[in-house]
Amino acid sequence: MSDSIAMKRFEIVVGIEQLDQLVELLKRFGIRGYTVIKGVGGLGTRGIRDPDDVLLTDENSVVIFTCKEDQAQKALDELRPAMRGFGGMCLITNCHAQAHSFC
Repeated sequence: MSDSIAMKRFEIVVGIEQLDQLVELLKRFGIRGYTVIKGVGGLGTRGIRDPDDVLLTDENSVVIFTCKEDQAQKALDELRPAMRGFGGMCLITNCHAQAHSFC
C-alpha cells in the first residue's frame, strides 16, 4: 500500500427527508464527491423501514464519502450536531485510497 493515501470513510444513514440538508452540509465543508443510495431499509430508532412496503412512505438513504484524515475532524464537527436533529447513524472507518485514483 505504498501508493495509497490514509483516509476516513463515512457511511451515513438518514431519512429521505433529511437528505438535501445532509448534502448541503457536505458541500459546506468541502466534500467534492459522495454516493447516495436511496430506498434502503433497516431497523433503527424509528422502527422498521422496509422499502418494499407500498404503504410505508418513510424512506432511508445512505450517503457514503471519503476524505483525508485532516478533513475528517472538520466533517465530524459539522455532522455531530446535525445528526442529533436528523436521527439515523454515522459510521466512520479507516480506509486507504490509491494515490492515482484519488481526486
